[in-house]
Amino acid sequence: MRWDLSSLFRRHSKEIVRSLRRRGFDAEAAADLTQDAFLKVLASPPAAATGTDNPRAYLFEVSRTLGLNHRRREALLPVADLGEEALAQIADPFPCAETAVYSRQCLQQMAEALGELPEKTRRAFELHHLEGRTIAEVADELGLSNSRTWELIHRAYRHLLLRVDAF
Repeated sequence: MRWDLSSLFRRHSKEIVRSLRRRGFDAEAAADLTQDAFLKVLASPPAAATGTDNPRAYLFEVSRTLGLNHRRREALLPVADLGEEALAQIADPFPCAETAVYSRQCLQQMAEALGELPEKTRRAFELHHLEGRTIAEVADELGLSNSRTWELIHRAYRHLLLRVDAF
């Protein structure tokens, strides 16, 4: 059986929208659900074996089922009550896949670049930058002067800037 959906849409869409409005849907949701019902029938028309010979009844049933499913989803996700400002403040705690891969690549480059540094230079950088120690604290631990320690840390920064693409 072949249905002329454009003809059915002209004849029944307003009636289906009114039916959905009576079921408590706002005008926009009712119109969307009506279009979804026609799209569903277009994408997957009823098989001839089902004996569906009343297109109007079938469309109403599809729209009713879509409406029920819509209500169930709304009940599970009460996000609509939050408002735009609250939704904008909700941040995904996990980075997207591209960001995660890029970050791993940057860390790998950083590790390789740190590994290329002489031991004292790398250690001075790690103590100062990663552990947050002052130049004087790093100098005391490494047994160096403050100026020599600063020179090593500065050398490490220059090397990393040249070697790591992220910076």
